[in-house]
Amino acid sequence: MRRRLWIFAVLTILPTLVVFTWVRIIPIGEIIRLSFHRWDILSKHKPFIGFENYRELFSDSLFLTALQNTTIIAFGVLVVTLPLAMVLATLIFYRTRSRFAAFYETSIFIPHIVSLVPAAMAWKWIFDAQLGPLNAFLGIFGIEPKAWLFDPVLSVICVIVLVSWQALGYSVLIYLVGLRNLPRSLYEAAALDGATPLQSFRLITIPLLKPITLYVSVVTLVVGFNVYAQVFVLASDAQGAPGRLVRVLVLDMIENSFRNFRVGYAASEAVILLTIVLVLTLIQFSLLRDRSR
Repeated sequence: MRRRLWIFAVLTILPTLVVFTWVRIIPIGEIIRLSFHRWDILSKHKPFIGFENYRELFSDSLFLTALQNTTIIAFGVLVVTLPLAMVLATLIFYRTRSRFAAFYETSIFIPHIVSLVPAAMAWKWIFDAQLGPLNAFLGIFGIEPKAWLFDPVLSVICVIVLVSWQALGYSVLIYLVGLRNLPRSLYEAAALDGATPLQSFRLITIPLLKPITLYVSVVTLVVGFNVYAQVFVLASDAQGAPGRLVRVLVLDMIENSFRNFRVGYAASEAVILLTIVLVLTLIQFSLLRDRSR
C-alpha cells in the first residue's frame, strides 16, 4: 500500500515537475551558461570568456547605479509594506463582524490586481510637477511644488511608493489568512491576565505570525528586486526615455540584451540578481524561522 501511494504521488506531481523544470530550471541553467560567454546576437562566434563578464560588471557605473537603485527600492518596499500590511490586516480582522469588512478587504486588494502600466500612468499624473494633485495638496500647507519624477532621489521614492501600494493588498490578504487561523484561546487567556490589546498584539500576534511574515517578506523582496514596468513608465527623463532617471537591474539587463545585443553580459547581470535574491532569502529564513522546533 505504501509503495502504491508513493507511485501515485510521483505520477501525480511528475507532469508539474516536468513543466516546472522545462520553463524554470533549464532556462536558469542556460542563463548561467551564457554568462560565461561573449554571446552576441549578431555574431556567429560566441567564445567562452570565463568570468570576464562578471569582472566587467563591477567596473560598469551603469550596472553599479542599477544595483544600488534596485537594492534601495527593494528594501524600501519591504520596510514600508511589511509593518503596514500587518497593522492593516489586524485592524480589518477585528472589524470582520462589520458589514463593511468585505469592502475594506476588496479596496486594499484591488491595487494588486490592477495592470501595472495603467497604475503607473495614474501615479505619474499624481506626481506630475505642474498638474499633479500631490503638489496641489502640499501647496495647501505652503510647501513649494517639487519635480518628483525628474529628481534622482525623489523619483526613487516615487517608485517605492508605487510598488508598495501595489504589493500591500496581497500582503494584507496573506496576513488575514494567518490571523484567522490563530487560536482564540491565547487571547482570551491574555485578557484574563490583564493584557492590553497592544500587549496581546506584541506578545502573541507578532510571534505566531512569524511564518507568514517570512513568506510575505520573501515575496515582497523578490517583487522589489524585479521591479521594471513601474520604472519604465514612471521614471522617464525629460526627453521621454524610459527609466533613465531610476536605472534598475531588470531594465539594465533588457537594454544590454536587446539594445546593445550583449546577451552574455546581460546574463551575468541576471545571475548576480539571482544570487542576491537567493542569499537574502536564506538570510530571511535564518532570521525568521521558528527556533522552537
